Amino acid sequence: MLKTYQGGCHCGAVRFTAKVDLAAGTVKCNCSICWKMRLWSVTADGATFHLTSNSGALTDYMGKNDVAHHFFCKTCGIHAFDRIDMPNMSGRVYYNVSVACLDVVDVDELVAAPVDYVDGRHDAWDRAPAEIRHL
Repeated sequence: MLKTYQGGCHCGAVRFTAKVDLAAGTVKCNCSICWKMRLWSVTADGATFHLTSNSGALTDYMGKNDVAHHFFCKTCGIHAFDRIDMPNMSGRVYYNVSVACLDVVDVDELVAAPVDYVDGRHDAWDRAPAEIRHL
């Protein structure tokens, strides 16, 4: 069930709201940036994600994937979300929201959330990597 969460970075300069369904699944990826950030995310549709703070608090890092915008707080450095633009495999703009940046999220709800593993390291976004224990 979709639920609206508020969230943000450590210092509070970056704030957002997002409608997500943790019970529908979360994602851990082994691509180089997700691996280094230890990102555990949940997907929000582009229409249900709203930045509620000044966008000037963010810096946008783009790696090899030219549709993935990795936003970081300029003050505390926390990565709260990614925006994935078109064209992409889903056919829509969406956000990967760090579950660690959701405010007032129930730990039991997080523990119960299914986790999908994706092999971004090999651009095999439709399958899990051979090894997931480290993710």
